[in-house]
Amino acid sequence: MRLLLKILAAPAMLLLTLAVAFCTFLLSVAGFLSWILSVLVAVGAAMLFFSHQPMGGIAFLVIAFLISPYGLPALAAWVVGKLDGLKFSLRDFIMG
Repeated sequence: MRLLLKILAAPAMLLLTLAVAFCTFLLSVAGFLSWILSVLVAVGAAMLFFSHQPMGGIAFLVIAFLISPYGLPALAAWVVGKLDGLKFSLRDFIMG
């Protein structure tokens, strides 16, 4: 029974390996693009502050934080890290 589970876990580990590699590549590209976009949105927020629209400036600053590398991309990196941990758990199960 244990051998059957190991045989079934091998393709899942392969899929996780490919998914983690692809997501890591996407995260690096998205991190660069989100950095550029967050700078542009932060500049827009500063322009809104100087044009006496502070609520719009605050909203733009929140959006700039969410798309910055410390916002949603960091959350995505955390999820990819958890998938990588799952891959190593499956590897240990198969090899152990």
